[in-house]
Amino acid sequence: MGKDIADAFGPAAEIFQQANDILDFDLRRICFEGPAQQLNTTAISQPAIFVTSAAILNLLSTSPAADRLRPDVTAGLSLGEYTALYAAGVMDFEQALLLVRKRGQAMQDAADEQLGAMVSIIGLDEENVARLCAEASDAEVLQPVNFNCPGQIVVSGTKAACRRAEQLAPKYEAIKAVPLEVAGAFHTEMMAPAAAALRRALECAAISDPADIKIIANISAEYYTGAEEIRQGLTKQLTCPILWQKCMERLIADGVEIFYEIGPSRVLTGLMKRINRKAKVINMSNLDSVNELIRS
Repeated sequence: MGKDIADAFGPAAEIFQQANDILDFDLRRICFEGPAQQLNTTAISQPAIFVTSAAILNLLSTSPAADRLRPDVTAGLSLGEYTALYAAGVMDFEQALLLVRKRGQAMQDAADEQLGAMVSIIGLDEENVARLCAEASDAEVLQPVNFNCPGQIVVSGTKAACRRAEQLAPKYEAIKAVPLEVAGAFHTEMMAPAAAALRRALECAAISDPADIKIIANISAEYYTGAEEIRQGLTKQLTCPILWQKCMERLIADGVEIFYEIGPSRVLTGLMKRINRKAKVINMSNLDSVNELIRS
């Protein structure tokens, strides 16, 4: 994760070294060499994804393309909101990374205490996913939590309830139900202990009010107006649904014409194709895509 970019660009490599110094363990080695089992744990994957995204941002900000790539607005799905906040300048790299580490650790701890799961439901609208959850819950936690794009809604809850949702999905004419490889029932009340721990960290965090660059909030599809609202949004994120489709529709309605996905994958690029096929999305997830953007 991020190795090709760090090997090619000094500004990206510097971010990985800074991360090692801040975290006091070799995140760079885990990102570049694995093992995958360690990298995929919630406590490690969240800092790894954020640092890789920040490394790409850093090399872009020091490239000849920096001026034309300065954003008007930023957004990030779940963990990605920290990258959005960092890109918008409301917190520095060290502060964002320390919060991401705390978030990952707290979510892992909460997941270890209560066994939960998540399932992506493909091909159903919000009403039918809600009906599916109502039937499959059997008085346990189960709710729609990630409204990613038309026809893709992720449900989250206890492992047993998620298994029932997977089994019942064909009854509601879902195209398929895909269990996600996650540690727990993220974005539900089962993450309340993690939200409390993160809130304590956020109270001490250095966060500025948004200035020239706007940031749209996952939980409301509205723009953040101040630092305290950001603290509340990041806390509620852990126990509340993520309204990604509404966020993207809001940005398009407000006149955003070009979207840049920055990070180690192409997930958001794929979601945008389902949200609005006419939207222009430029993905920057590997060395080739970064080189192409800088040279264009």
